[in-house]
Amino acid sequence: MTMKFGVIVPQGWRMDLVGMKDPVEAYETMTRVAQTAEELGYDSIWLFDHFHTIPVPTQEVTFECWTSTAALARDTKRVRIGQMVTCIGYRNPALLAKMASTVDVLSHGRLTFGIGAGWYEHEYKAYGYEYPDAPIRLRYLREGVQVILKMWNEEEAYFEGNYYQVHGAINQPKGVQKPHPPLWIGGGGERVTLKLLAQFGDACNIDPVPDVVRHKLGVLREHCEAASRNYDDITKSVTVEVFPIGKGENPERARTKARGYEEFREGTLVAEADGVVAHLERLIEVGIDYFIIYIPGLAYDLEPLQRFESEVIPRLAASTPVHSTTG
Repeated sequence: MTMKFGVIVPQGWRMDLVGMKDPVEAYETMTRVAQTAEELGYDSIWLFDHFHTIPVPTQEVTFECWTSTAALARDTKRVRIGQMVTCIGYRNPALLAKMASTVDVLSHGRLTFGIGAGWYEHEYKAYGYEYPDAPIRLRYLREGVQVILKMWNEEEAYFEGNYYQVHGAINQPKGVQKPHPPLWIGGGGERVTLKLLAQFGDACNIDPVPDVVRHKLGVLREHCEAASRNYDDITKSVTVEVFPIGKGENPERARTKARGYEEFREGTLVAEADGVVAHLERLIEVGIDYFIIYIPGLAYDLEPLQRFESEVIPRLAASTPVHSTTG
């Protein structure tokens, strides 16, 4: 399987549009990053599904995920567009399926549909949603995925669950991609999420730690065997936070300069191309075949995005993923 690379575009949630008081300027900045990623040859662009900022809620701009997905689908021509990931608790799954089918059409078949159980308690409560405990949120996810697939695959969808019910729901148009847009399920829960992935999903997104990846993919393989599913048909992805710097550039100086725009999370890799390649190769060795990268400060400086494309991707693109639980 060919290595693929996506990039998360600045959307506001990570305080990555700070200082842009004009919301039109902020949106056009997001568009500029998306279009640059497309021009550079990245495979996909991605959005978060959140309503206001972290680590604390502020008055800074945060663009809504699905509205932005639709807009970026018309602002670009080739690159795929996905969510990392849609929260099942924020929208009825039948409506989500309808939204996704519409976006798949208006993007001419470029939608990737990411879904997860949700986790941001403050956001749930601020917007008036109930915030059930994790096992119940996972049950919502399990039922919601089934509703979405029925909406995509059946002329009239019927589903009678504990949390969701649909009674003859019609979804036209179905979308462009057949049998439906790729379904990415975020999270690494071993008893529920990875089992759900083996049954219904096309791709996973798990924590970018080699030992964790090795273990989780081993569990996924077992679930695939139990479900009579071909493990190799599932895309294995991670989201990594990197800040590639130039040859001989001081990492702390580069970090300090970029901090003028946006805070770095603990664990963000600030390194020359050699260091970034070595870090990602360890993930390839344990089975990863798709990297979604988050680069701090892209709204203000596109050079790190260009550097990743020119200095990192060519060295990783030829790597052969090793789908193994032993590494």
